[in-house]
Amino acid sequence: MTHEPLIGVIGGMGPYAGLDLTQKIFDHTAASSDADHVPVALLSYPGRIPDRTAFITGKTDVNPAGPIAEVAHELARLGVSVAGMPCHTAHAPPIFGPLQARLRDEIPHLRLLHMIEETIRFLREEYPSCRRIGVMATLGAYRTRLHADALEAAGLTPILPDENIQETIIHRAIYDPTYGLKAQSHPVSMIARQSLISAIEHLREKGADAVLLGCTELSLAFTEAEHDGLPIIDPTMILARALLRETYPHRLKPL
Repeated sequence: MTHEPLIGVIGGMGPYAGLDLTQKIFDHTAASSDADHVPVALLSYPGRIPDRTAFITGKTDVNPAGPIAEVAHELARLGVSVAGMPCHTAHAPPIFGPLQARLRDEIPHLRLLHMIEETIRFLREEYPSCRRIGVMATLGAYRTRLHADALEAAGLTPILPDENIQETIIHRAIYDPTYGLKAQSHPVSMIARQSLISAIEHLREKGADAVLLGCTELSLAFTEAEHDGLPIIDPTMILARALLRETYPHRLKPL
């Protein structure tokens, strides 16, 4: 029997983000029947993994890297060879560094793709004329300059929202307990979407020629490829395509 690579998804950060990545893997697979689709294992343990922004901002001293590594171990036992983690803030160095070190030591046969690195690669290949990239992200990613540093290292110019826009509009659109995307992912509340549209316009006014959705919940709020002519970059879609590229390149749909 021919061995088929098993794609892994470390879900639960949040739950709908894991589903979104899994769906986008299927969406970008060239398939004419059920049997043509690729095997995917999604593990979603929202209660096991502490909030990543809470750790980055010092509200908890429990590093999510440990619980995330345990989920990776479960995926490895299922036979996963390549995995993705649909959570931007979990890629911040204080979390991703210890996580990657542990995976290298304990399960070296499992490769965890880096969502931010894949996004930079996609930008350079698919949007070479876009040089000023607006970023909407969690407060944790904003304060650690997770996306900004990666963009600058690639020779691109990050356009970050003003601090008050980040804290009062973007952060609340993600985390507000009544209308935020963490609380209301499906369907997305109109308040959250309108708040984020105002943030996109703020980034456009600051000179952005594309906007990167730097939180996987934001990909739930914006499914369109552009907003009034401004390209919207969806790293969840990019990660889905990268997972297919590394496992089933012959089944990857062209863009």
